[in-house]
Amino acid sequence: MNPPSPAIVAQNAVRTLPRWALWLLCAAYVFPGFIGRSPWRETDIASFGYMRALAAGDTSWLRPSMLGLSPSTEGLLPYWLGAWALQIFPSSWSPEWVVRLPFIALLVLTFMSMWWAVYYLARTPGAQPVAFAFGGEARPQDYARAIADGGLLALMACLGLAQFSHETSSYLAQLAFGTITLLAAAAMAYHPRLAAALTGIGLLGLTLSGAPSLASILGLGIAVLTWHTRGTDLQHQGTWAIWWLCAVAFTSFIAWKLGLWEWRLINPWVEGKEWQSLGRLLTWFSWPAWPLALWTLWRWRHQLAAPARHTHLTLPLWLWVLAVGATLTTQPADRALLLGLPAISMLAAFALPTLRRSLGALIDWFTLIFFTISGIAIWVIWISMQTGFPAKPAANVARLAPGFTPTFSWFPFAVALAATVAWLLLVAWRTRRHRAAIWKSLVLPAGGATLGWVLLMTLWLPALDYGRSDAPHMRQVLAAIPADDSACVNVAGLGRAEVAALQYYTPWQLQLFRVDRARNCEWTITEPAYWATLSPAATTQWKQHAIAARPTDKKDRLLILQRR
Repeated sequence: MNPPSPAIVAQNAVRTLPRWALWLLCAAYVFPGFIGRSPWRETDIASFGYMRALAAGDTSWLRPSMLGLSPSTEGLLPYWLGAWALQIFPSSWSPEWVVRLPFIALLVLTFMSMWWAVYYLARTPGAQPVAFAFGGEARPQDYARAIADGGLLALMACLGLAQFSHETSSYLAQLAFGTITLLAAAAMAYHPRLAAALTGIGLLGLTLSGAPSLASILGLGIAVLTWHTRGTDLQHQGTWAIWWLCAVAFTSFIAWKLGLWEWRLINPWVEGKEWQSLGRLLTWFSWPAWPLALWTLWRWRHQLAAPARHTHLTLPLWLWVLAVGATLTTQPADRALLLGLPAISMLAAFALPTLRRSLGALIDWFTLIFFTISGIAIWVIWISMQTGFPAKPAANVARLAPGFTPTFSWFPFAVALAATVAWLLLVAWRTRRHRAAIWKSLVLPAGGATLGWVLLMTLWLPALDYGRSDAPHMRQVLAAIPADDSACVNVAGLGRAEVAALQYYTPWQLQLFRVDRARNCEWTITEPAYWATLSPAATTQWKQHAIAARPTDKKDRLLILQRR
């Protein structure tokens, strides 16, 4: 006997969110952060360096390297996408902007896949609301659209999504293809051919983006769930299960042939995992989706006894468990958790038809206060940077970013002002009396997260770019070495990000430092700690010329040496 659905939804509660408003909100979230900035430190600049090397033909497409340094992640597809963009688009375009175009498309694809995956899951029989005795309950398609709107809003509201979804890295690619895989599993009963194609695209994309083990485990779990599915619209369950197993086998074979299988598991009780920091990460990263997801699991707890019938619960729950497991056993933890945000947002969406009015009001008021105060703080600090009043915020910025000179630009100011006005209008709409819509409790969280991101990427972007990019640091290096554009410079003990930054911001010919050929170059750039570990035979022929410290982090220093 199937337990009764906890969702009680009338037809007037499943109004569709206006498409123009949803598209405008998505555009306001996607484009800021990709436009108007330099490549940022570590992951962003390192990926950019490998893309440039591939596009220039300086390295193998199957074994990319940069001055002999292999990527920190095994994924190939993200580097290919950036390199292809550099080769396709005109060379007169900024390469920093060109390599981001495929990743803009990946983020858009994530949002689209998220909406459709929730839509198809909400159409399954186990997800339907209670049928009223005299009619008037929500129609299945209208109900599914409203739940899908809520799922997308929940994803955009997650605080951990903004920064990592705007990096040109393998983690954004994993996010996109993981969501496509969920869409493939959700759409099997409604669009079999499309779902079959998306199965291969999603699992292969995950594999080529550096997550072959996760792709295999996710695919195997979906195959088992599909085999046992009963009481849904899905037919030929056995055939579908075999198809998923074949897709897993094929992508595993591709990963083996390309050498992508490399386990990087750590013991969370022994190696570098602080449980307190992990707890904070799990709390804020998926906020506010995770409290709603817990509410979903509680209200739908009786349906969890029949997991094969209620795939709207078990499918996202399976991916969320995998993402949390990867967070606990791999580094970096925050980027591993990124893949689980669509799953936790899907679960959060199914809390909406069961949400009590008091809980919805609590979410609204907390969101209103939090994001309004945050927006005011961003504006006050920006005004202080521009005018010097109030004085303390400007002094704090000057202390944290010495050498930074604030500038004013009309376009970012206009965008920030428009976003602020839109937020005020949204708050006014939400506080007025209006017809009920089950997605209304997630409008303010998604709008507030978008407001904060837009303000940071417009008003604060010059200061953030100064602190997070390598351009100011490289300007010091350029000023310290009186060499012409064709000069040869050794690099010793530098990481991928530093090498990529030197290749992009300086005109010199770089080569790895080796004692037997170091005399070919007059200059060497290294880190002081690394240079101190070398033998006297390697260092005696070099004298210190200068030290270039990052303006925002005096501990991040490059030692510049000149041959005696």
